[in-house]
Amino acid sequence: MPRPISVRIHPEAIRHNLQLAARSAAGARVWAVVKANAYGHGIERIYAALADADGIALLDLDEAVRVRELGWTKPILLLEGVFDAADVATAVAHRLTVAVHCDEQLALLAAAHTTQPIDIQLKMNSGMNRLGYQPDAYRAAWERARAIPTIGAISLMTHFANADDGAIDWQLDRFDAATAGIPGERSLSNSAAVLWHPRAHRDWVRPGTILYGASPTGAARHIEGVGLRAAMTLSSRIIGVQTLAPQDTIGYGRTYAVEQPMRIGVVACGYADGYPRHAPTGTPIAVDGVRTRVVGRVSMDMLTVDLTPCPNAGIGSHVELWGENVKVDDVAEPSGTIGYELMCAVARRVPVTVDDLDAVRRREAEEGVAA
Repeated sequence: MPRPISVRIHPEAIRHNLQLAARSAAGARVWAVVKANAYGHGIERIYAALADADGIALLDLDEAVRVRELGWTKPILLLEGVFDAADVATAVAHRLTVAVHCDEQLALLAAAHTTQPIDIQLKMNSGMNRLGYQPDAYRAAWERARAIPTIGAISLMTHFANADDGAIDWQLDRFDAATAGIPGERSLSNSAAVLWHPRAHRDWVRPGTILYGASPTGAARHIEGVGLRAAMTLSSRIIGVQTLAPQDTIGYGRTYAVEQPMRIGVVACGYADGYPRHAPTGTPIAVDGVRTRVVGRVSMDMLTVDLTPCPNAGIGSHVELWGENVKVDDVAEPSGTIGYELMCAVARRVPVTVDDLDAVRRREAEEGVAA
């Protein structure tokens, strides 16, 4: 039989989180961000849960084509835009909206021979300093875009550098000053701004990581009470148990020395599965639903856990690496990363199952009738 590790995807959680994002930014339309293959969840796996979105936003042109082939008829936004003439042709063929952040992209669109105009989102660099026109060059860029026959509707967009720590007014002020009097829909809010910055909601919002139940700050405590649900559960089982005496050590490097008699469980999960190698002793994990901790160094295929809080656990006991009981950010934060990375990094060798969204809906309907 295969190793007991597996990932379970919960499309219903994504549907719930999408609806929560829409309520948080009431009045704005929602781009559901599914870049990086839906943050590692799989676009095809979660596609049915996106039905309430007003558009889908992503980076990869091939992923945009996949979304169209799945039957999506509403807008699709390429967040980094196009890179060559062939991309322009594909964007036209699949009715894509493209971000434009530099003169070279405007030139590509101007040189294109298209059967229909391409809608764009003209990006301003309001302080993130990655992509986009500087505020003092933005109006001229908009004037150039407006004069290009192959360009249709022009929306105005920017991206926040630190919406997760509350400081976005300086970017909003720059954006508003530079776009004063320019017509067009505005698209500003990332996940953090959706939750915490109503001033930034405008016409469209772009929730990403919150759709999957992770925190924009990388800390699960910051979304306590928000109501987000985990869309991914990584689980495994205990495959070995050791009873250790004081001064015994655990794992490679002997980085953890036992202070008192302790049972440890060996879990079939390691960094080759996508679990962070640098997860330190104390990283939370759940065994048979009881939160405990990782002890010792994570190895390629295994890690070890303290069974003291769960004395009845043994070989075969269920282990949740992250999911509902242990938030993905609770694993990421002590490991020096963020939940985004862990969700994207689950290895191909880990088997994936997907909850049946229709079955969840039927169950909800039956429970509603029973209530």
